[in-house]
Amino acid sequence: MTLHLADDGTALSITKGDLEILRYVYRPDNDQFESPRPYFEPLRDLAGHQVSLYRPHDHVWHKGIALSLPNAGPENFWGGRTFRRDLGYVDEKNDGAMVHQEFTELTADENGVKAVERLDWITEDGRHFFSETRSFAVAVLADDTWVLSFSTAFTNDTADTVVMGSPTTEGRDNAGYGGFFWRGPRSFTEGRVYTADGEGGDELMGVRGDWMAFRGAHDSVDAASTLVFTDHPDNPGAPVKWFVRSTPFAAVCPAPFFDTELPMAPGDTVTLRHAVAIVNGDTGVDGAAEKAGLAAAELAKLAA
Repeated sequence: MTLHLADDGTALSITKGDLEILRYVYRPDNDQFESPRPYFEPLRDLAGHQVSLYRPHDHVWHKGIALSLPNAGPENFWGGRTFRRDLGYVDEKNDGAMVHQEFTELTADENGVKAVERLDWITEDGRHFFSETRSFAVAVLADDTWVLSFSTAFTNDTADTVVMGSPTTEGRDNAGYGGFFWRGPRSFTEGRVYTADGEGGDELMGVRGDWMAFRGAHDSVDAASTLVFTDHPDNPGAPVKWFVRSTPFAAVCPAPFFDTELPMAPGDTVTLRHAVAIVNGDTGVDGAAEKAGLAAAELAKLAA
């Protein structure tokens, strides 16, 4: 199913017919405190229902789906204050930015859309920190399902070892967030979480698995959507620990540094690969497992 790709110089818009299913903002205009970085927002299912949230008042640095890392050694590429052991959340004026440099590939054809991008990670005080190459692909698989595949490789360009971690590695329990992070609509609060072992809610924080799904309901229209997230088996720490919340808000993140630090020596590169299937309706556990397999197959094409 052919998708259309448009580029206005700040964002890519991907549409199926008259429906914009995805917008990728690669030159954001956010304040430094929000760690300006590219993000996917809005995302919509193929029925036209929005399944993401932009800049919620409780966490203004949450933006649809974005690669977000709160504890990159001394730096923060998540936004807001940084959690430090014995200090709690501290405003260290260390909110860096992921800065778009160029697209080395942009294609749209009968197989879908693909983009390859170069970025530089710049600290709040203006120092070059990491270099990154990321790619993503969008494919429609059925009348009710499309998949976003995402791959990133970021390299430590500093002269120091940078320890990747999370608030949990700094001492805050069950706050291992960081990575390919999604924030859901307000109406998805108290939604259901599906895993290979069944379904639940907030008690699934920190479980390991190859995939996790979140089903949420929409206001006004008596409809639901399910997002099915996958982790690549070659990612650090796989099978990954999942950061997930259904209250007080909906969020999912495959979190490779949930409770385990990863030192990056100078010149080291970390690669992360994920996919998410956006599905109309409630898949249930069995349906989510099936969609996870389809998403993993799409991710394998991108990673090849």
